Amino acid sequence: MEVVAGLDLVTAVLLFFWVVYLWENYLSFRQRGVYKTTRDIPWELRSVLEHDTFEKARLYQLDKNGFSFWAGLYSQLEMTVILLLGGIPFLWRKSGDVTGYFGYGPEYEILQSVMFVLLGTVFSTVTGLPWGLYSTFVIEDRHGFNKQTLGFYFKDLAKKFVVTQLISLPVAAGLLYIIKAGGDYFFIYAWLFTFVVTMGLIFIYADYIAPLFDRFTPLPEGDLRTQIETLAASIEFPLYKIFVVEGSKRSSHSNAYFFGFYKNKRIVLFDTLLEENPVNKEAAAGEDAGNASSEDSSDTASEPEQKGEGDAKGEEKKKKIGCSNDEILAVLGHELGHWKLGHNLKNIIISQVNTFLCFFLFALLSNWKELYEAFGFPDSQPALIGLLVIFQFIFSPYNELLSFLMTVLSRRFEFQADTFAQGLNKGADLCTALIKLNKDNLGFPVHDWLYAAWHYSHPGLLERLRALDYRQKEQ
Repeated sequence: MEVVAGLDLVTAVLLFFWVVYLWENYLSFRQRGVYKTTRDIPWELRSVLEHDTFEKARLYQLDKNGFSFWAGLYSQLEMTVILLLGGIPFLWRKSGDVTGYFGYGPEYEILQSVMFVLLGTVFSTVTGLPWGLYSTFVIEDRHGFNKQTLGFYFKDLAKKFVVTQLISLPVAAGLLYIIKAGGDYFFIYAWLFTFVVTMGLIFIYADYIAPLFDRFTPLPEGDLRTQIETLAASIEFPLYKIFVVEGSKRSSHSNAYFFGFYKNKRIVLFDTLLEENPVNKEAAAGEDAGNASSEDSSDTASEPEQKGEGDAKGEEKKKKIGCSNDEILAVLGHELGHWKLGHNLKNIIISQVNTFLCFFLFALLSNWKELYEAFGFPDSQPALIGLLVIFQFIFSPYNELLSFLMTVLSRRFEFQADTFAQGLNKGADLCTALIKLNKDNLGFPVHDWLYAAWHYSHPGLLERLRALDYRQKEQ
């Protein structure tokens, strides 16, 4: 009877995951139909969106949609095979073999658990590598976004792997120790531990983690910096520093965000967001000064350099990428709206309440013997396996529901942040910025309503423009 119950539990988990997978593919099929059949630019965008850009965006999204199908199918089959063929207990035994080789037996459960996490990460990194390479060097490259070399990609991947292990392995060991030594109320201590770790990572991210992967340059003195500081001061945002991050070494996609605690807030602008990058201008000015100095010391006169037609067209095309200063301020007005309206704090509170609830439910289920037997552990109940099975598999219906509700809430927050930016008299600039960002990132402005409702944490371009236009008419 216990074996049957175990099989029924694994079957129920697989059935649920396959139902979700088929639902996701149904939604994706609906959206793919939109990409295939929509050939006319929406009337709201006909004066600002070229047909060539619209068609490029349509083909880009079609490629991404197709890639998502095959990557999702592989992921689904991989998970099914792992569950049916006992991949989890197999990896646990191999982890024990490795630690046993160094003289640490089964009684060193935490050490074996750390090895399990490490080997699992290696497995997922290796199996995910072909998909990452294809996405970056085929799809993103085909549509003009990828800026990475193969060497840079693997160097970046190696750094991410090492940094992830340096953080996740000690955290996993600490969490497992608390679970095993915390007694009946371990779930409270486990929650407090994860809360402290999360806040600590947010605190050190800017100074110690992010610079390992990207170059952050302080925004030079000038009009844009002054305008950003004035905007921040007008809403009492405790701005500490403004950085430009060299996102263009990876991709031509653009973004802006802020992070930090209390009076240590930092604004980060991607260099691809800036129509005129003052960091590049400052570097170029230094180079020009050096060149002028060497030319002055030369006896040989040089003829003035003339730009060909191709160079002129290239410069003209380059000017069309990124946002003007007023548009950047509008985008930042939106981002700072999230802070002023407490969206970030609300998300943290929701996340922590959810984490506490999950640990509480884990405490109720962690000694359920049949649960471990179902997933291939008839003779032991490792805490890490309990965490993995309960959080990833048993909680999966709850996770899907929560994810959908957070998506709905996120869209609501985005509309509120747009309204906040408009209250700063930046509604018109925000509209033009959204249009430019959509064009630069080859976003497709038409969406299937059901697909968007389930997936999009941000409203579509047309939704946001219509909402902003409507509010402008109301004033």
